[in-house]
Order: sequence, then C-alpha cells, then structure tokens
Amino acid sequence: MGRWLILLGLATSALVVSQRPKAVAGPGAAHTGIEKIRHVIVVMQENRSFDSYFGTYPGADGIPRRNGHFTVCVPDAFRHVCGRPYHDRSNRNQGGPHEYLDTVRDVSGGKMNGFIREARRGLKKGCKAFPKSQLCSKRRPPDVMGYHDAREIPNYWAYAHHFVLQDHMFEPNSSASLATHLFMVSEWSARCRRKGDPMSCVNALENPLAPPHTKQNPTGRRPDYAWTDLTYLMHRHHVSWRYYVFTGTQPDCTEDEMICGSVPQSARTPGIWNPLPWFDTVHQDRQLADVTTMRHFFRDARMGALPEVSWLIPSDPVSDHPPSKLTKGQAYVTSVINAVMRSPDWKSSAIFLAWDDWGGFYDHVVPPAVDHNGYGLRVPALVISPYARRGYIDHQVLSFDAYAKFIEDDFLGGRRLDPATDGRPDPRPDVRENEAVLGDLALDFAFAQKPRPPLLLPLRPPFR
Repeated sequence: MGRWLILLGLATSALVVSQRPKAVAGPGAAHTGIEKIRHVIVVMQENRSFDSYFGTYPGADGIPRRNGHFTVCVPDAFRHVCGRPYHDRSNRNQGGPHEYLDTVRDVSGGKMNGFIREARRGLKKGCKAFPKSQLCSKRRPPDVMGYHDAREIPNYWAYAHHFVLQDHMFEPNSSASLATHLFMVSEWSARCRRKGDPMSCVNALENPLAPPHTKQNPTGRRPDYAWTDLTYLMHRHHVSWRYYVFTGTQPDCTEDEMICGSVPQSARTPGIWNPLPWFDTVHQDRQLADVTTMRHFFRDARMGALPEVSWLIPSDPVSDHPPSKLTKGQAYVTSVINAVMRSPDWKSSAIFLAWDDWGGFYDHVVPPAVDHNGYGLRVPALVISPYARRGYIDHQVLSFDAYAKFIEDDFLGGRRLDPATDGRPDPRPDVRENEAVLGDLALDFAFAQKPRPPLLLPLRPPFR
C-alpha cells in the first residue's frame, strides 16, 4: 500500500499547450456549456458488475427484490439449491471467469443465471490452490453472488451520492480486457493482416493479436494495430492526451485462466492494459511519450498541467481486480480524484470512473444487443465534476463508447471515428458513437450551475 502512495509526491512532466478546433455541425454541437469541460479524465478500474457494487443503492436499477427479499435464484448444482445475493463483508473476492464464452453462459439466453456455474468451472483447479475457498464450500455460494455497499466501499457510494451514478453502463464488448481497452481508445477490436494497412484489419472480438509469448500469441510476433484510434483524431486537431500507466504488475492474467503469476507492467511495456504503443498512429504521430507513468499524472494535476484527455490504468494491487483488496483499490481511486480536486484544473474537469468488465460477478440486467461485438455485461460507472448533477442517477443506456462520444463532442466539434469522414478509412463494422441506443453523457451535467467545490475524502475510511 505504501509504495503507490509515494507517487503523490513524485513526477516530471511538461505543460502541453493545445488548440481547440473550431466547432462543426455534429451530434454534440447543441450542448451549450460543454466547452466548460477542458479536461476529461477516464479512470478505468477492473472487474466488478454493477450489482456487486451498487445493487442495493437507493433508486438505482439494482438487485430485484419483493417485500424486502431478493427474488433472484441462480442455480447452484454443486449444492443443489438456489444461489441468492448476499452482503459480502470480505475485503478480498475471487470473482469468476470473464471471457466471451463466460459472457454467453452468464447471460444464458437472457435468464442471467449462469454465474455460479461459470465461477465453479473457471476456478475448478482453484480448490487445490485455495482449499478453504468459498468456491469449494457447500454451505455458501461462490462470492460472485455477493454484493458490497457503503460499509465496504464508502467512498464510491459517497461519489454516487454527491455526483452522478450511471446504472446502465455496459462493457462495450462481450469479451475480456484486451478487447475492452482497444474499444476504449479506438472504438474497435481487430486483427490486421498487413502491417501499417488499416484496410487489412478484420473484426476480432475474441482474438485481436495478443502480447508476444502468450498462449494466444506463442510466436513472439509484436501486435500491429493498424486501424484508426482516437489519438489520431486528437493529434490531427491539436487535442492533448496522455495515457497514464501505474508501474507494477498487470491487473489480470494474459491467458484464458483465472490464476496465474505476476506480469510486470509499466508505460514502456505494451500489453493488454497498455495497447496504445502498438497502434501505428501513435508511432506515426510521434506520441509514444504520451504513454507515461502515474507519477507524471500526480505532478500534472498538482501543476494544473493535465492534458485535455487522460486515461488512467492501475496496477494489480490497486485495480479492484480479485483477489486484490477493495480497500487498496478504493484508496488509489480516491487519491486520483483528490489530486484532480486539489488541482487548478478541477474547475474545468470531468472524471469518468468505471470498471472494465463484470469480472464474473452477478448482474441481473440483460445487455442490449448492438452489433456482433456487444454490449457486454453491466459495470459500475460514475461522473465526478464541478458541473455534474448532484445525487443524480443516470438511467440512459451507455457504454464506454459514450466516453469517446463526449470527447469528440467537446474537443472535436462532433467529429467521429468514422471511416467515411475521419481521413483514415478502416473496415470497422459501424460507428459506435452514433448507435441509436447510446445515451449522451452531456445530460449528466448542469453546465449552468455554479461550479461545485471539491469533495475530498479520506484514503482509508473505516471498513465496517
């Protein structure tokens, strides 16, 4: 815990001066006041479903209940009973597998009842490694049926109470972390046949080329992501960005497994959680240095030198990814948000906090079918800003595509990652930002209100 807190006082970074493009007619042109947001900070954590963190939050679309009792029944063949949601007081969880096949089986044709079966299947070897695990218990269901509330994650609930909670935010793809992080920065996940040729890329929900020397890529071939990503548009229109990576270990396994050894992670090690160095555009635009360390983030915030767009990627111990401690993940997120709130940039910032996939945890909402890539299961998400509505629950259907849409509406005058208009065509199946079902994050803001003061929270609130 102590090592990452030292980062609060470290770093070097230069002020990046950028120029906002002239507005053009587009989906975001009518959002009066959106230009007050000069800094978008995407904080991406790991592996929690909405119901596992906010399933009992008042007013949210939470775990179904009637007369004060949960009505959920998830079959547990191991115990020959219904597995029901329960309050989980643990600081560590195990979760369940979360690949494409697990999405299909958890959703189970819309019945949303495959979570226990998949948890036991995904960790079938885990009983040897963790003989006292709840996974192997005949008395209680796996912890994928557990939920937390303000007693374990008080800061997350405080942010929901004071700012905006989104209760229909879905993972943009029905797969795992690599595809999710590719969607986060490029609105697509693909595999390219020819280096440097965007038109050679084909849709790859499950198998975009993985990091070298893994089971999915044993040849050692370096991935080449040739399709167009958001940094291309931002560089073209003089919008500054940085992708801040927490030095340490990767938050999850690189293979299709639940238990594995630690893999080093840094800004200089491209991978599942750090894919931008493998994008052709980042090299062509000479922006590799904009993939940098978290220590630079804390200094940039302190100096009032945050770029217009930031992505923040955690390391394993502070990621919320099972089995990392809830308290460590919450402390890291709080330190990040406090840093922005103390920054001269707070008055013009919007923090989008989310978790990259459901992590095998129970959720009761059937994901909307947008295209053959997604959406995936529902995840927790919040908007924190001096202009965010107070105590507002956003019921719009959203995915991480909404982050790209907001960035494009705010900084790019409504320009999209659209092969027909962006100047760098690729064969992506659709323009995700323009999907009719996708909501608009601008509605989470009251731009006419007086900017709200910071809400500084303790890094280690009581764990009850």
